[in-house]
Amino acid sequence: MDEVTVVPAKWRVFIDKQTPGAYKALVAAAEAARTAAAEAGLDRVLVELVNLRVSQINGCAFCLDVHTRAALRAGETTQRLGVLAAWRDTEVFTARERAALELAEATTSPADAALQESAYAVAREVLTEDELSAAIWVAITINSFNRVSIMSKHPVRRPASH
Repeated sequence: MDEVTVVPAKWRVFIDKQTPGAYKALVAAAEAARTAAAEAGLDRVLVELVNLRVSQINGCAFCLDVHTRAALRAGETTQRLGVLAAWRDTEVFTARERAALELAEATTSPADAALQESAYAVAREVLTEDELSAAIWVAITINSFNRVSIMSKHPVRRPASH
């Protein structure tokens, strides 16, 4: 087995800070995706479910921390957050949420053509074209933020009150 050289966290470059213009453009794209979602009728809870599911797949601890808090602020329940990784095996998500989660997974794993086709077919049955497009844009932007945080090794810290 090949040895992996681990770069110490203190040597990591926070690329969002190092190249702020690119990061600012990414933030603008995410804001545009959230606006499109709201205008299409996708509520903030659904947007945060997409953000969380993509972050689960990508293993982005920083984004999971940020978007779990955002989902709770938006009114999401701890039960649904707790079962999100196994959403297909539950009855707690609506048809629209399930379609958006399918699209999020397909967007996160673009090499899986069968998953893409299946997700798209489900979404076309449940979502309008505006909702479908907005859900994909939300997934695209959170995938990008996941990569920024993973490559930068953005830390997740314990809240000050603990």
